[in-house]
Amino acid sequence: MIPDSDIERILVVTAHPDDADFGAAGTIASWADAGIEVHLCLLTNGDQGGFDDTPRDQMGPLRQREQQAASNILGVKSVTFLNHPDGHLMPSIQLRGEVVAVIRKVKPQRMVIQSPERNWNRIFSAHPDHLAAGEIAIQAIYPDARNEFAFPELLKAGLEPWTVSEVWVMAKEPRNHFVDITDTFARKVEALKAHTSQTSHMEDLEGRLRSWAEMTAEEAGLPKGRLAEGYFVATTN
Repeated sequence: MIPDSDIERILVVTAHPDDADFGAAGTIASWADAGIEVHLCLLTNGDQGGFDDTPRDQMGPLRQREQQAASNILGVKSVTFLNHPDGHLMPSIQLRGEVVAVIRKVKPQRMVIQSPERNWNRIFSAHPDHLAAGEIAIQAIYPDARNEFAFPELLKAGLEPWTVSEVWVMAKEPRNHFVDITDTFARKVEALKAHTSQTSHMEDLEGRLRSWAEMTAEEAGLPKGRLAEGYFVATTN
């Protein structure tokens, strides 16, 4: 695994606003605190989310504002919204090309993505958009972003091939790497509270997040009282 000290830029690709914050906010905050640029790319506008009578044409822009607020709390450098319809995400050449363009612009050494594999034990992590986003992202990472002959229009636009060296997959088991987020957990909670349309109805959001992080820390073998997020990490070279 590449040491954080050798990482300058990280790109996180997810389907919806709040996906990255539920899965990796503590880790993202720790990277930002260490001086690593963290960039976020969201594939959909999130307009099928929410738990009230907010008009659907207002939900997408609302969720984008919430994501930007959450990202500011964590120290994210930039947020790119590809703005595809929520609930309709499918792996396609078009979407691969859009993600390749973001990769070549950001030039990340590491990427964080959603799992393209369904987890039957944790069905909430296997939303069809999550699976599609994971598949789109890994296809963009390999082979497309590094291949000068893929998407020649991007090369003509000045976006040179780029090789992402390492991929961290959220919600994929077995997990092979863990990050202690005890010191950044409060900001994870604050970031998720910024997603008001998605979390304001949840009773004891902090308690729920703490319980998950405690179980992950136990799996990681960390001392009692510590909190963690877990990933499956793979190199691509």
